[in-house]
Amino acid sequence: MASLNVGNLGEYLREQRRNAQLSLRQLADAAGVSNPYLSQIERGLRKPSAEVLQQVAKALRISAETLYVRAGILDAERDRDDVETRAVILADPSLNEGQKQVLLQVYESFRKENGFGTDADADAGTDSVVDGAASIPDPGPR
Repeated sequence: MASLNVGNLGEYLREQRRNAQLSLRQLADAAGVSNPYLSQIERGLRKPSAEVLQQVAKALRISAETLYVRAGILDAERDRDDVETRAVILADPSLNEGQKQVLLQVYESFRKENGFGTDADADAGTDSVVDGAASIPDPGPR
């Protein structure tokens, strides 16, 4: 069943890459992975790590969590609302990248405070709770 998820992931990645009008080589370079490795992921032959998925998501400017669900790293049912919330934040064109990251960090700090933090969240780089308060970076110019 894992290969089925990886296949779905590969198809989804290929679709996202084409929507972004990137060649396989361009995406591989932007994500910092090899061209053959990315090709194997797209064809469903390899299951990438969460770190590789995060790099690819960043290069495609899409939600890493969506890729985690497609790869079977996150439970789709349990984490659906969280993934959708993150995707909406990341897709909002009225926010700059710094503001999106700050908003995600605040969101995650509230989730952890309420007992909903996960190990996958920490892998995604959103672990910013210190003594119950979020460490909020400067969002940049407004």
